[in-house]
Amino acid sequence: MPQIIFLPHAQLCPEGVAVEAQTGETVLDVALRCGISIEHACEKSCACTTCHVIVREGFRSLNPSDELEDDMLDKAWGLEPDSRLGCQARIADEDLTVEIPKYTVNMVSEGH
Repeated sequence: MPQIIFLPHAQLCPEGVAVEAQTGETVLDVALRCGISIEHACEKSCACTTCHVIVREGFRSLNPSDELEDDMLDKAWGLEPDSRLGCQARIADEDLTVEIPKYTVNMVSEGH
């Protein structure tokens, strides 16, 4: 069973956390399941960038991004080569280390 290490984030998980994940789950679903309230304003439909994450380790093991996700990522704050939308990044069988960016482009928190 793969493990995801969420690096410390001042508001969402100050200590960081390591959690078990199921193959095929999205990074966002794992985060939400373990109490990390990553924004997801579009309800996981790949129509916003609020669930943008940076995969520091294990990026190549994820499912490939599609053109829609790539287009959305172009609008994300702090875009990096290893950026993904958490709602689209499906976990394979390799461990991941994930950073949640400090900011999103959302002006107001949705409070999911």
